[in-house]
Amino acid sequence: MLRYLFKRLLLMIPLLLGITLISFVVIHLAPGEPTDLQTQLNPEASSALKERLRAQYGLDQPLLKQYGLWLSRLARLDFGLSFSQDHRPVLDKIAERMPVTILINVLSMAAILAVAIPIGILSATRRNSLFDRATTLFVFLGFAMPSFWLALLLMDFLGVRLGLFPVAGLKSFGFEYLSTSAQWLDMAHHLVLPVFVSAFGGLAGLSRYMRSNMLEVVRQDYILTARAKGLSEWKVIGHHALRNALLPVITILGLSVPGLIGGSVIFETIFAIPGMGKLFYDGVMMRDYPLIMGVLVVGAVMTLFGNLLADLGYALADPRIRRDG
Repeated sequence: MLRYLFKRLLLMIPLLLGITLISFVVIHLAPGEPTDLQTQLNPEASSALKERLRAQYGLDQPLLKQYGLWLSRLARLDFGLSFSQDHRPVLDKIAERMPVTILINVLSMAAILAVAIPIGILSATRRNSLFDRATTLFVFLGFAMPSFWLALLLMDFLGVRLGLFPVAGLKSFGFEYLSTSAQWLDMAHHLVLPVFVSAFGGLAGLSRYMRSNMLEVVRQDYILTARAKGLSEWKVIGHHALRNALLPVITILGLSVPGLIGGSVIFETIFAIPGMGKLFYDGVMMRDYPLIMGVLVVGAVMTLFGNLLADLGYALADPRIRRDG
């Protein structure tokens, strides 16, 4: 198992380098520069001032040289200084926002697993029942409904009209004067809508994958043998069928991590949540190259480790993977 883990960690290094190179080139090819935002709206700004700013930010260097300098700083875990007016270290900005994004994604993933797997199992064991048809309709809605549109609908109906949930931020007015338990409840109240929006699409997809895998497994001969031996249906499904049906789901779960992290940009911006997604959006609007690259690198590392956990889960569930790897 350690050999399998070591090989996966080594493969992550060139993959991460490739991600950073492509990201660095793409964001510099996009129209506009950080200096434009500081000079175009200033009638007294001259072309010489713009060139000095470009030299200050290192934008006058060839692109590959800029990437090499940035990569050398990254090797020392130095993400550089933000181009924004505060000029704070990028790593400090990310460290402030990362816990919020990780919390929302962990809660979303937990909600997906807690709901999608039971729904998939029940749909497969009760095929063509009313429950199966209802969940099929739910899946189609989940695939078809854009997350930003769902967020706006929930904000309008549950937040504005009914006033059941807050529609922005993570804290209520006077948060610092609440007790510790009340603060946790207040944050949980603010997170209901964002977590639901984040989990809705993944919940629909994973439940459908679980259903199809379970339907395939319960047709296997060893399931018929287990039933012929007189085992209870719960033991046949929970002990024999579930473990094999989970193997493809583990892979899909690892591949869903990029979608959850990428979706953070949408719902954190809509709900005004101070997370990495909102930070990335603000950085793109301000052409803050160090901040954009910092968020992309952290997101890429989180995605790669999510896929690594999926590989490890697959290897734990299927010993053949460990032997072949």
